[in-house]
Amino acid sequence: MAASTHTVTNQAPPLVGYDVFTSDRALAEAVERHLAPDLLEEAREDLALLGRASGSAQVREWGEQANAHPPRLRTHDRYGHRIDEVEFHPAWHRLLGRSVSAGLTHAWGRPGGHVRRAAGFLVASQAEAGHGCPVSMTHAAVPTLRAEPELAAVWEPAALSHVYERELRPVAEKPGVLLGMAMTEKQGGSDVRTNTTEARPLGADGEYVLTGHKWFCSAPMSDAFLVLAQAPAGLTCFLVPRVLADGSRNAFAIQRLKDKLGNRSNASAEVEFDGTTWARRVGEEGRGLRTIMGMVAATRLDCVLGSAALMRQAVAQAVHHASYRSAFGGPLVEKPLMRNVLADLAVESEAATVLAMRLAAAYDAGTPEESALLRIAVPAAKYWVTKRCVPLVAEALECLGGNGYVEESGMPRLLRESPLNSVWEGSGNVQALDVVRALRTEPAALDALLREVGAARGADHRLDRAIRGVLVELADLEGVEARARRLTERIALVLQGALLVRWAPPEVADAFCAARLGGDGGAAFGTLPHTLDLRALVERARVDV
Repeated sequence: MAASTHTVTNQAPPLVGYDVFTSDRALAEAVERHLAPDLLEEAREDLALLGRASGSAQVREWGEQANAHPPRLRTHDRYGHRIDEVEFHPAWHRLLGRSVSAGLTHAWGRPGGHVRRAAGFLVASQAEAGHGCPVSMTHAAVPTLRAEPELAAVWEPAALSHVYERELRPVAEKPGVLLGMAMTEKQGGSDVRTNTTEARPLGADGEYVLTGHKWFCSAPMSDAFLVLAQAPAGLTCFLVPRVLADGSRNAFAIQRLKDKLGNRSNASAEVEFDGTTWARRVGEEGRGLRTIMGMVAATRLDCVLGSAALMRQAVAQAVHHASYRSAFGGPLVEKPLMRNVLADLAVESEAATVLAMRLAAAYDAGTPEESALLRIAVPAAKYWVTKRCVPLVAEALECLGGNGYVEESGMPRLLRESPLNSVWEGSGNVQALDVVRALRTEPAALDALLREVGAARGADHRLDRAIRGVLVELADLEGVEARARRLTERIALVLQGALLVRWAPPEVADAFCAARLGGDGGAAFGTLPHTLDLRALVERARVDV
Protein backbone atom coordinates (compact mmCIF):
# COMPACT_ATOMS: atom_id res chain seq x y z
CA MET A 1 0.00 0.00 0.00
CA ALA A 2 1.42 3.38 -1.01
CA ALA A 3 2.31 5.79 1.75
CA SER A 4 -0.05 8.69 2.21
CA THR A 5 1.08 11.96 0.64
CA HIS A 6 -1.66 14.05 2.20
CA THR A 7 -0.86 14.23 5.88
CA VAL A 8 -1.45 17.84 6.85
CA THR A 9 1.02 19.37 9.29
CA ASN A 10 2.29 22.81 10.22
CA GLN A 11 -0.93 24.63 9.29
CA ALA A 12 -2.61 27.18 11.53
CA PRO A 13 -6.18 26.32 12.54
CA PRO A 14 -8.88 28.79 11.43
CA LEU A 15 -9.31 31.79 13.68
CA VAL A 16 -12.94 31.19 14.69
CA GLY A 17 -14.87 30.57 17.86
CA TYR A 18 -13.60 33.57 19.81
CA ASP A 19 -14.93 36.83 21.26
CA VAL A 20 -13.92 39.61 18.87
CA PHE A 21 -14.61 42.30 21.47
CA THR A 22 -13.06 40.91 24.63
CA SER A 23 -9.96 39.64 22.81
CA ASP A 24 -9.26 43.16 21.49
CA ARG A 25 -7.55 44.70 24.49
CA ALA A 26 -7.25 48.16 22.99
CA LEU A 27 -10.96 48.27 22.19
CA ALA A 28 -12.12 46.82 25.51
CA GLU A 29 -9.95 49.33 27.38
CA ALA A 30 -11.34 52.21 25.30
CA VAL A 31 -14.91 51.23 26.18
CA GLU A 32 -14.00 51.09 29.87
CA ARG A 33 -12.24 54.44 29.62
CA HIS A 34 -14.98 56.35 27.83
CA LEU A 35 -18.17 54.94 29.36
CA ALA A 36 -19.66 55.99 32.67
CA PRO A 37 -19.32 53.27 35.34
CA ASP A 38 -23.07 52.72 35.57
CA LEU A 39 -23.20 51.86 31.85
CA LEU A 40 -20.14 49.66 31.71
CA GLU A 41 -21.44 46.27 32.84
CA GLU A 42 -24.38 46.23 30.43
CA ALA A 43 -22.21 47.52 27.58
CA ARG A 44 -19.59 44.83 28.15
CA GLU A 45 -22.24 42.11 28.16
CA ASP A 46 -23.83 43.38 24.95
CA LEU A 47 -20.49 43.82 23.18
CA ALA A 48 -19.24 40.41 24.30
CA LEU A 49 -22.42 38.84 22.95
CA LEU A 50 -21.88 40.57 19.62
CA GLY A 51 -18.18 39.70 19.80
CA ARG A 52 -18.84 35.98 20.24
CA ALA A 53 -21.27 36.03 17.33
CA SER A 54 -18.86 37.95 15.10
CA GLY A 55 -16.09 35.47 15.86
CA SER A 56 -18.27 32.41 15.36
CA ALA A 57 -17.91 30.01 12.45
CA GLN A 58 -21.56 30.61 11.54
CA VAL A 59 -21.33 34.38 11.16
CA ARG A 60 -17.98 34.13 9.37
CA GLU A 61 -19.66 31.76 6.92
CA TRP A 62 -22.43 34.29 6.38
CA GLY A 63 -19.79 36.86 5.50
CA GLU A 64 -18.24 34.53 2.95
CA GLN A 65 -21.63 33.73 1.44
CA ALA A 66 -22.71 37.36 1.20
CA ASN A 67 -19.54 38.22 -0.73
CA ALA A 68 -19.55 35.10 -2.89
CA HIS A 69 -23.13 35.87 -3.99
CA PRO A 70 -23.27 39.63 -4.70
CA PRO A 71 -26.63 41.44 -4.98
CA ARG A 72 -28.59 41.21 -8.22
CA LEU A 73 -30.72 43.93 -9.81
CA ARG A 74 -34.29 43.18 -10.87
CA THR A 75 -35.67 46.12 -12.81
CA HIS A 76 -38.97 44.46 -13.81
CA ASP A 77 -41.22 41.70 -12.58
CA ARG A 78 -42.36 38.80 -14.78
CA TYR A 79 -45.25 40.84 -16.16
CA GLY A 80 -43.14 43.79 -17.25
CA HIS A 81 -43.90 46.10 -14.34
CA ARG A 82 -41.02 48.26 -13.19
CA ILE A 83 -40.03 47.20 -9.65
CA ASP A 84 -36.39 48.32 -9.26
CA GLU A 85 -35.49 45.84 -6.55
CA VAL A 86 -32.15 44.42 -5.49
CA GLU A 87 -31.97 40.82 -4.37
CA PHE A 88 -29.47 39.94 -1.64
CA HIS A 89 -28.28 36.55 -0.46
CA PRO A 90 -30.02 35.42 2.76
CA ALA A 91 -26.68 35.72 4.55
CA TRP A 92 -26.71 39.48 3.94
CA HIS A 93 -30.07 39.82 5.66
CA ARG A 94 -28.86 37.73 8.58
CA LEU A 95 -25.79 39.94 9.03
CA LEU A 96 -27.81 43.12 8.72
CA GLY A 97 -30.46 41.86 11.11
CA ARG A 98 -27.87 40.95 13.70
CA SER A 99 -26.21 44.37 13.56
CA VAL A 100 -29.49 46.30 13.73
CA SER A 101 -30.71 44.19 16.65
CA ALA A 102 -27.40 44.90 18.41
CA GLY A 103 -28.22 48.63 18.32
CA LEU A 104 -25.70 49.69 15.70
CA THR A 105 -28.13 52.26 14.30
CA HIS A 106 -28.99 53.54 17.78
CA ALA A 107 -26.60 56.08 19.26
CA TRP A 108 -28.17 59.55 19.27
CA GLY A 109 -29.70 60.47 22.60
CA ARG A 110 -28.75 57.16 24.23
CA PRO A 111 -26.41 57.46 27.25
CA GLY A 112 -22.96 56.47 26.07
CA GLY A 113 -24.60 55.60 22.79
CA HIS A 114 -21.82 56.63 20.45
CA VAL A 115 -19.08 54.76 22.29
CA ARG A 116 -21.21 51.62 22.60
CA ARG A 117 -22.30 51.82 19.01
CA ALA A 118 -18.79 52.57 17.68
CA ALA A 119 -17.35 49.58 19.52
CA GLY A 120 -20.13 47.38 18.16
CA PHE A 121 -19.58 48.66 14.63
CA LEU A 122 -15.88 47.88 14.91
CA VAL A 123 -16.66 44.37 16.14
CA ALA A 124 -19.38 43.52 13.61
CA SER A 125 -17.35 44.86 10.68
CA GLN A 126 -14.65 42.28 11.36
CA ALA A 127 -17.07 39.51 10.42
CA GLU A 128 -18.18 41.24 7.21
CA ALA A 129 -17.65 44.86 6.22
CA GLY A 130 -20.15 45.40 3.40
CA HIS A 131 -23.31 45.29 5.48
CA GLY A 132 -21.92 48.16 7.55
CA CYS A 133 -22.84 50.62 4.79
CA PRO A 134 -26.63 50.80 5.41
CA VAL A 135 -25.98 50.50 9.16
CA SER A 136 -23.67 53.51 8.99
CA MET A 137 -25.91 55.67 6.84
CA THR A 138 -29.00 54.95 8.93
CA HIS A 139 -27.14 55.98 12.07
CA ALA A 140 -25.65 59.05 10.42
CA ALA A 141 -28.92 60.31 8.91
CA VAL A 142 -30.43 61.21 12.29
CA PRO A 143 -28.78 64.64 12.81
CA THR A 144 -29.79 65.68 9.30
CA LEU A 145 -33.39 64.56 9.81
CA ARG A 146 -33.54 66.73 12.92
CA ALA A 147 -33.24 69.81 10.72
CA GLU A 148 -36.92 69.16 9.93
CA PRO A 149 -38.63 68.26 13.25
CA GLU A 150 -41.89 67.04 11.69
CA LEU A 151 -39.95 64.70 9.43
CA ALA A 152 -37.72 63.51 12.26
CA ALA A 153 -40.78 62.69 14.38
CA VAL A 154 -41.80 60.13 11.75
CA TRP A 155 -38.48 58.71 10.61
CA GLU A 156 -36.14 58.95 13.60
CA PRO A 157 -37.85 56.38 15.87
CA ALA A 158 -37.82 53.83 13.03
CA ALA A 159 -34.16 54.59 12.23
CA LEU A 160 -33.16 54.07 15.87
CA SER A 161 -35.13 50.82 16.08
CA HIS A 162 -33.47 47.49 16.87
CA VAL A 163 -35.75 45.76 14.36
CA TYR A 164 -34.66 44.95 10.82
CA GLU A 165 -37.45 44.44 8.29
CA ARG A 166 -36.45 43.98 4.68
CA GLU A 167 -39.78 44.51 2.91
CA LEU A 168 -40.49 47.90 1.36
CA ARG A 169 -43.58 49.46 2.94
CA PRO A 170 -44.63 52.94 4.10
CA VAL A 171 -42.67 54.11 7.11
CA ALA A 172 -45.82 54.21 9.24
CA GLU A 173 -46.20 50.46 8.79
CA LYS A 174 -42.61 49.46 9.61
CA PRO A 175 -41.08 48.89 13.05
CA GLY A 176 -37.64 49.74 11.68
CA VAL A 177 -36.16 51.37 8.58
CA LEU A 178 -32.82 51.82 6.85
CA LEU A 179 -31.72 55.11 5.35
CA GLY A 180 -29.24 55.81 2.58
CA MET A 181 -27.64 58.72 0.79
CA ALA A 182 -27.27 59.75 -2.86
CA MET A 183 -25.15 62.87 -3.30
CA THR A 184 -22.61 62.49 -6.08
CA GLU A 185 -23.30 62.85 -9.78
CA LYS A 186 -21.24 61.79 -12.77
CA GLN A 187 -20.21 65.30 -13.81
CA GLY A 188 -19.02 66.41 -10.37
CA GLY A 189 -18.12 63.63 -7.97
CA SER A 190 -17.05 65.23 -4.69
CA ASP A 191 -17.89 68.69 -6.04
CA VAL A 192 -21.57 68.35 -5.16
CA ARG A 193 -22.19 72.06 -5.71
CA THR A 194 -22.21 71.25 -9.43
CA ASN A 195 -25.10 68.80 -9.03
CA THR A 196 -27.66 69.14 -11.83
CA THR A 197 -30.58 67.21 -10.30
CA GLU A 198 -33.50 69.64 -10.22
CA ALA A 199 -36.16 70.01 -7.51
CA ARG A 200 -39.49 71.59 -8.48
CA PRO A 201 -41.77 72.73 -5.64
CA LEU A 202 -45.29 71.35 -5.43
CA GLY A 203 -48.28 73.09 -3.92
CA ALA A 204 -47.83 71.57 -0.46
CA ASP A 205 -45.18 73.18 1.71
CA GLY A 206 -41.92 71.26 1.68
CA GLU A 207 -42.94 68.86 -1.12
CA TYR A 208 -41.06 68.68 -4.41
CA VAL A 209 -40.53 66.45 -7.41
CA LEU A 210 -37.01 65.61 -8.60
CA THR A 211 -35.46 65.16 -12.02
CA GLY A 212 -31.90 63.89 -12.35
CA HIS A 213 -29.36 61.09 -12.16
CA LYS A 214 -27.28 60.04 -9.15
CA TRP A 215 -23.95 58.36 -9.95
CA PHE A 216 -23.52 56.65 -6.57
CA CYS A 217 -26.40 55.52 -4.40
CA SER A 218 -25.34 53.02 -1.75
CA ALA A 219 -27.65 50.32 -0.38
CA PRO A 220 -30.45 51.16 -2.86
CA MET A 221 -32.93 48.85 -1.11
CA SER A 222 -33.06 51.19 1.89
CA ASP A 223 -36.40 52.74 2.84
CA ALA A 224 -35.41 56.33 2.08
CA PHE A 225 -32.48 58.43 0.91
CA LEU A 226 -31.07 61.82 1.68
CA VAL A 227 -30.19 63.52 -1.60
CA LEU A 228 -29.03 66.91 -2.82
CA ALA A 229 -30.79 68.74 -5.64
CA GLN A 230 -31.01 72.25 -7.05
CA ALA A 231 -34.14 73.99 -5.78
CA PRO A 232 -35.12 77.55 -6.81
CA ALA A 233 -33.00 78.99 -3.96
CA GLY A 234 -30.02 76.71 -4.61
CA LEU A 235 -28.63 73.36 -3.49
CA THR A 236 -31.03 71.77 -1.02
CA CYS A 237 -31.31 68.54 0.96
CA PHE A 238 -34.29 66.23 0.42
CA LEU A 239 -35.64 62.95 1.78
CA VAL A 240 -36.72 60.56 -0.98
CA PRO A 241 -38.73 57.55 0.30
CA ARG A 242 -38.90 54.34 -1.71
CA VAL A 243 -42.57 53.86 -0.82
CA LEU A 244 -45.08 56.69 -0.49
CA ALA A 245 -47.63 57.05 2.29
CA ASP A 246 -50.39 55.47 0.18
CA GLY A 247 -48.32 52.34 -0.37
CA SER A 248 -47.34 53.10 -3.97
CA ARG A 249 -43.74 52.99 -5.13
CA ASN A 250 -41.93 56.27 -5.59
CA ALA A 251 -40.27 56.83 -8.98
CA PHE A 252 -36.80 55.53 -8.18
CA ALA A 253 -35.32 53.81 -11.22
CA ILE A 254 -32.19 51.77 -10.54
CA GLN A 255 -30.21 51.89 -13.78
CA ARG A 256 -27.39 49.50 -12.84
CA LEU A 257 -25.32 48.19 -9.96
CA LYS A 258 -21.63 49.07 -9.78
CA ASP A 259 -19.08 46.29 -10.27
CA LYS A 260 -16.70 47.19 -7.44
CA LEU A 261 -13.20 46.16 -6.40
CA GLY A 262 -14.38 45.07 -2.96
CA ASN A 263 -17.43 45.58 -0.77
CA ARG A 264 -19.04 42.95 -2.97
CA SER A 265 -21.87 42.08 -0.61
CA ASN A 266 -23.20 45.64 -0.64
CA ALA A 267 -25.06 47.14 -3.59
CA SER A 268 -24.03 50.51 -4.99
CA ALA A 269 -26.21 51.83 -7.79
CA GLU A 270 -26.92 54.52 -10.32
CA VAL A 271 -30.46 55.84 -9.91
CA GLU A 272 -32.73 58.02 -11.98
CA PHE A 273 -35.38 60.52 -10.84
CA ASP A 274 -37.83 61.01 -13.69
CA GLY A 275 -39.59 64.27 -12.87
CA THR A 276 -42.30 62.58 -10.81
CA THR A 277 -40.01 61.42 -7.97
CA TRP A 278 -41.58 62.77 -4.79
CA ALA A 279 -39.29 64.31 -2.17
CA ARG A 280 -39.62 66.14 1.11
CA ARG A 281 -37.34 69.09 1.80
CA VAL A 282 -34.99 68.76 4.79
CA GLY A 283 -33.83 72.10 6.17
CA GLU A 284 -33.91 75.38 4.31
CA GLU A 285 -33.74 75.82 0.58
CA GLY A 286 -30.27 76.70 -0.58
CA ARG A 287 -28.59 75.31 2.55
CA GLY A 288 -28.33 71.68 1.48
CA LEU A 289 -24.63 71.25 2.19
CA ARG A 290 -24.90 72.66 5.69
CA THR A 291 -27.94 70.46 6.35
CA ILE A 292 -26.37 67.21 5.22
CA MET A 293 -22.92 67.77 6.73
CA GLY A 294 -23.99 66.22 10.03
CA MET A 295 -24.59 62.97 8.18
CA VAL A 296 -21.35 63.28 6.25
CA ALA A 297 -19.31 63.82 9.42
CA ALA A 298 -20.86 60.81 11.14
CA THR A 299 -20.23 58.55 8.15
CA ARG A 300 -16.63 59.78 8.01
CA LEU A 301 -16.12 58.59 11.56
CA ASP A 302 -17.56 55.24 10.50
CA CYS A 303 -14.95 55.13 7.74
CA VAL A 304 -12.31 55.43 10.48
CA LEU A 305 -14.03 52.71 12.51
CA GLY A 306 -14.39 50.48 9.45
CA SER A 307 -10.69 50.82 8.63
CA ALA A 308 -9.76 50.18 12.25
CA ALA A 309 -11.88 47.01 12.10
CA LEU A 310 -10.13 45.78 8.96
CA MET A 311 -6.75 46.53 10.48
CA ARG A 312 -7.56 44.74 13.72
CA GLN A 313 -8.86 41.66 11.90
CA ALA A 314 -5.80 41.57 9.63
CA VAL A 315 -3.44 41.82 12.60
CA ALA A 316 -5.34 39.16 14.53
CA GLN A 317 -5.09 36.79 11.56
CA ALA A 318 -1.37 37.48 11.06
CA VAL A 319 -0.45 36.97 14.72
CA HIS A 320 -2.60 33.85 14.90
CA HIS A 321 -0.96 32.34 11.84
CA ALA A 322 2.57 33.14 13.04
CA SER A 323 1.81 31.63 16.44
CA TYR A 324 1.01 28.23 14.92
CA ARG A 325 3.23 28.15 11.86
CA SER A 326 6.82 26.90 12.19
CA ALA A 327 9.67 27.74 9.84
CA PHE A 328 13.45 27.65 9.97
CA GLY A 329 13.48 25.66 13.19
CA GLY A 330 10.79 27.29 15.31
CA PRO A 331 7.46 29.17 15.48
CA LEU A 332 7.31 32.16 13.16
CA VAL A 333 6.18 34.40 15.99
CA GLU A 334 9.50 33.78 17.76
CA LYS A 335 11.62 34.88 14.82
CA PRO A 336 12.99 38.37 15.55
CA LEU A 337 12.18 39.84 12.16
CA MET A 338 8.66 38.43 12.01
CA ARG A 339 8.08 39.63 15.56
CA ASN A 340 9.11 43.12 14.47
CA VAL A 341 6.62 43.05 11.60
CA LEU A 342 3.77 41.84 13.81
CA ALA A 343 4.58 44.34 16.54
CA ASP A 344 4.64 47.21 14.05
CA LEU A 345 1.27 46.16 12.64
CA ALA A 346 -0.16 45.86 16.15
CA VAL A 347 0.94 49.39 17.07
CA GLU A 348 -0.69 50.84 13.95
CA SER A 349 -3.91 48.97 14.63
CA GLU A 350 -4.09 50.10 18.25
CA ALA A 351 -3.43 53.72 17.30
CA ALA A 352 -6.35 53.60 14.86
CA THR A 353 -8.70 52.07 17.43
CA VAL A 354 -7.77 54.49 20.22
CA LEU A 355 -8.29 57.52 17.97
CA ALA A 356 -11.61 56.29 16.59
CA MET A 357 -13.01 55.58 20.02
CA ARG A 358 -11.86 58.96 21.35
CA LEU A 359 -13.85 60.64 18.61
CA ALA A 360 -16.93 58.55 19.42
CA ALA A 361 -16.62 59.71 23.02
CA ALA A 362 -16.51 63.31 21.81
CA TYR A 363 -19.89 62.77 20.15
CA ASP A 364 -21.29 61.49 23.44
CA ALA A 365 -19.93 64.48 25.37
CA GLY A 366 -21.66 66.90 23.02
CA THR A 367 -20.01 69.99 24.52
CA PRO A 368 -18.97 72.92 22.34
CA GLU A 369 -15.31 72.06 23.00
CA GLU A 370 -15.75 68.43 21.97
CA SER A 371 -17.76 69.42 18.92
CA ALA A 372 -14.96 71.77 17.90
CA LEU A 373 -12.46 68.93 18.27
CA LEU A 374 -14.57 66.75 16.01
CA ARG A 375 -14.60 69.47 13.35
CA ILE A 376 -10.86 69.08 12.79
CA ALA A 377 -10.11 65.61 14.17
CA VAL A 378 -12.70 63.68 12.15
CA PRO A 379 -11.37 64.67 8.69
CA ALA A 380 -7.78 64.29 9.92
CA ALA A 381 -8.51 60.79 11.27
CA LYS A 382 -10.49 59.89 8.16
CA TYR A 383 -7.57 60.95 6.00
CA TRP A 384 -4.82 59.14 7.89
CA VAL A 385 -6.37 55.98 9.31
CA THR A 386 -8.06 55.00 6.06
CA LYS A 387 -4.80 55.51 4.16
CA ARG A 388 -2.84 53.34 6.60
CA CYS A 389 -5.33 50.52 6.16
CA VAL A 390 -4.16 49.37 2.71
CA PRO A 391 -0.44 48.86 3.45
CA LEU A 392 -1.23 47.29 6.83
CA VAL A 393 -3.62 44.72 5.38
CA ALA A 394 -1.20 43.96 2.54
CA GLU A 395 1.63 43.36 5.02
CA ALA A 396 -0.57 41.21 7.23
CA LEU A 397 -1.51 39.13 4.19
CA GLU A 398 2.18 38.65 3.46
CA CYS A 399 2.67 37.28 6.98
CA LEU A 400 0.56 34.29 5.86
CA GLY A 401 2.72 33.82 2.76
CA GLY A 402 1.06 32.04 -0.12
CA ASN A 403 -1.75 30.94 2.19
CA GLY A 404 -2.72 34.58 2.59
CA TYR A 405 -3.01 35.07 -1.17
CA VAL A 406 -5.61 32.32 -1.41
CA GLU A 407 -9.27 33.31 -1.13
CA GLU A 408 -10.03 30.68 1.50
CA SER A 409 -7.83 32.50 3.99
CA GLY A 410 -10.15 35.53 3.93
CA MET A 411 -7.20 37.87 3.55
CA PRO A 412 -7.86 38.78 -0.11
CA ARG A 413 -11.34 39.96 0.86
CA LEU A 414 -9.84 42.18 3.55
CA LEU A 415 -7.33 43.54 1.03
CA ARG A 416 -9.99 44.34 -1.57
CA GLU A 417 -12.01 46.09 1.11
CA SER A 418 -9.09 48.11 2.47
CA PRO A 419 -9.09 51.06 -0.03
CA LEU A 420 -12.83 51.63 0.31
CA ASN A 421 -13.01 53.92 3.32
CA SER A 422 -10.37 56.23 1.89
CA VAL A 423 -12.60 56.80 -1.14
CA TRP A 424 -16.06 56.97 0.44
CA GLU A 425 -17.35 60.17 2.04
CA GLY A 426 -14.62 62.23 0.42
CA SER A 427 -11.20 61.14 -0.81
CA GLY A 428 -7.92 62.07 0.83
CA ASN A 429 -7.68 65.49 -0.81
CA VAL A 430 -11.20 66.38 0.28
CA GLN A 431 -10.37 65.48 3.89
CA ALA A 432 -7.09 67.40 3.88
CA LEU A 433 -8.76 70.49 2.45
CA ASP A 434 -11.52 70.18 5.04
CA VAL A 435 -8.87 70.26 7.78
CA VAL A 436 -7.42 73.42 6.23
CA ARG A 437 -10.89 74.95 6.03
CA ALA A 438 -11.45 74.29 9.73
CA LEU A 439 -8.09 75.87 10.58
CA ARG A 440 -8.90 78.99 8.59
CA THR A 441 -12.50 79.56 9.57
CA GLU A 442 -13.04 77.96 12.99
CA PRO A 443 -10.55 79.08 15.65
CA ALA A 444 -12.30 76.92 18.24
CA ALA A 445 -11.32 73.80 16.28
CA LEU A 446 -7.62 74.63 16.50
CA ASP A 447 -7.98 75.49 20.19
CA ALA A 448 -9.63 72.13 20.82
CA LEU A 449 -6.90 70.28 18.96
CA LEU A 450 -4.16 72.04 20.93
CA ARG A 451 -5.92 71.26 24.21
CA GLU A 452 -6.21 67.61 23.27
CA VAL A 453 -2.57 67.09 22.36
CA GLY A 454 -1.45 69.45 25.11
CA ALA A 455 -2.87 67.07 27.71
CA ALA A 456 0.05 64.74 26.92
CA ARG A 457 2.86 67.30 26.67
CA GLY A 458 5.88 66.57 28.82
CA ALA A 459 5.31 62.81 28.85
CA ASP A 460 7.47 61.96 25.81
CA HIS A 461 10.13 64.17 24.23
CA ARG A 462 9.43 62.82 20.74
CA LEU A 463 5.76 63.75 21.03
CA ASP A 464 6.67 67.19 22.36
CA ARG A 465 8.97 67.77 19.39
CA ALA A 466 6.27 66.62 16.95
CA ILE A 467 3.74 68.98 18.52
CA ARG A 468 6.17 71.87 18.13
CA GLY A 469 6.61 70.89 14.50
CA VAL A 470 2.87 71.07 13.91
CA LEU A 471 2.74 74.49 15.55
CA VAL A 472 5.44 75.69 13.17
CA GLU A 473 3.41 74.38 10.22
CA LEU A 474 0.30 76.14 11.55
CA ALA A 475 2.09 79.44 12.00
CA ASP A 476 2.17 80.01 8.25
CA LEU A 477 -0.85 78.97 6.19
CA GLU A 478 0.45 80.66 3.04
CA GLY A 479 0.23 78.17 0.19
CA VAL A 480 -1.19 75.61 2.59
CA GLU A 481 -3.34 73.84 -0.02
CA ALA A 482 -0.31 72.26 -1.69
CA ARG A 483 0.91 70.93 1.66
CA ALA A 484 -2.52 70.11 3.11
CA ARG A 485 -1.83 66.37 3.09
CA ARG A 486 1.46 66.81 4.93
CA LEU A 487 -0.18 68.99 7.58
CA THR A 488 -3.17 66.66 8.00
CA GLU A 489 -0.90 63.65 8.39
CA ARG A 490 1.10 65.39 11.11
CA ILE A 491 -2.06 66.44 12.96
CA ALA A 492 -3.36 62.86 12.91
CA LEU A 493 -0.03 61.48 14.11
CA VAL A 494 0.30 63.85 17.06
CA LEU A 495 -3.31 63.11 17.99
CA GLN A 496 -2.62 59.39 17.98
CA GLY A 497 0.64 59.85 19.83
CA ALA A 498 -0.96 62.02 22.52
CA LEU A 499 -3.76 59.50 23.10
CA LEU A 500 -1.39 56.55 23.28
CA VAL A 501 0.97 58.34 25.67
CA ARG A 502 -1.96 59.05 27.97
CA TRP A 503 -3.78 55.74 27.81
CA ALA A 504 -1.88 52.88 26.16
CA PRO A 505 0.64 50.60 27.88
CA PRO A 506 4.15 52.14 27.91
CA GLU A 507 5.50 49.68 25.33
CA VAL A 508 2.80 50.70 22.82
CA ALA A 509 3.29 54.43 23.32
CA ASP A 510 7.06 54.04 23.21
CA ALA A 511 6.96 52.15 19.93
CA PHE A 512 4.57 54.62 18.32
CA CYS A 513 6.52 57.69 19.38
CA ALA A 514 9.83 56.15 18.30
CA ALA A 515 8.72 55.03 14.83
CA ARG A 516 5.97 57.53 13.91
CA LEU A 517 7.15 60.69 15.65
CA GLY A 518 10.84 60.20 16.45
CA GLY A 519 12.05 59.13 13.01
CA ASP A 520 13.35 55.78 14.31
CA GLY A 521 11.36 53.66 11.89
CA GLY A 522 11.34 52.88 8.18
CA ALA A 523 8.86 53.32 5.38
CA ALA A 524 7.72 49.68 5.58
CA PHE A 525 6.23 47.80 8.51
CA GLY A 526 8.70 45.71 10.49
CA THR A 527 11.24 48.48 10.97
CA LEU A 528 10.73 49.25 14.65
CA PRO A 529 13.85 49.76 16.79
CA HIS A 530 14.96 46.33 17.96
CA THR A 531 15.44 47.63 21.50
CA LEU A 532 11.67 47.95 22.02
CA ASP A 533 9.63 45.34 23.89
CA LEU A 534 8.42 43.70 20.69
CA ARG A 535 7.28 40.50 22.41
CA ALA A 536 4.87 42.43 24.65
CA LEU A 537 3.41 44.25 21.64
CA VAL A 538 2.72 40.99 19.82
CA GLU A 539 1.29 39.29 22.90
CA ARG A 540 -1.10 42.20 23.42
CA ALA A 541 -2.44 41.72 19.88
CA ARG A 542 -2.79 37.93 20.11
CA VAL A 543 -6.22 36.28 20.17
CA ASP A 544 -6.48 33.36 22.58
CA VAL A 545 -8.61 30.55 21.13
